[in-house]
Amino acid sequence: MGINKVKKRTKRLLSWVVLFLLTSNFIQAQEFNLVNNESSLKVYGTSNLHDWDINAEEQSGIITFKNLKTATIEKCNLKVVVESLKSGKNGMDKNTFKALNSDSYSTITYHLNAIKNSTDNGDGTFQVKSLGDLTISGVKKEISLDFLVTVSQGKIMLTGEKTINMTNYNIEPPKALLGTITTGEEVTIKFSSTFK
Repeated sequence: MGINKVKKRTKRLLSWVVLFLLTSNFIQAQEFNLVNNESSLKVYGTSNLHDWDINAEEQSGIITFKNLKTATIEKCNLKVVVESLKSGKNGMDKNTFKALNSDSYSTITYHLNAIKNSTDNGDGTFQVKSLGDLTISGVKKEISLDFLVTVSQGKIMLTGEKTINMTNYNIEPPKALLGTITTGEEVTIKFSSTFK
């Protein structure tokens, strides 16, 4: 066998290896975008008068997997527009926007930093424990966040909840009616995010 033939075969083999590696990487690393109208995020709180809740009407985000079959998350970023938080009561919404300083900080963001643990439940769902940065009103804090990942028919769903203390983000709990109605410091965020 001549040297030229060996070179040609080696070149062809290297081309196939490179193509395989690129294709394999493309198949496994997949990015999905949050679908706003199929996702929900609600904030639940208390006051000295009654409990309350607010819906996020405008959110966006991406999630990228190193390997979709094992739900190995590489990246996850979420964003909520502050002035899309609506309670159905105009006065409460204004107090919320003021407390969150929406004129200066128009969004609330979450950025995944690390996956601490991921458990395969065996039915297309994975229980994930993570660490990430939650930024509210310009204050960034790393939080632990547990959520369920569901992989089904080209869709990804993230569901979970997290209780936070507003004062940790330098937010004074909103008040109403000249301070006669006061809200509690803690709120619980419940989310069901769909990505495609």
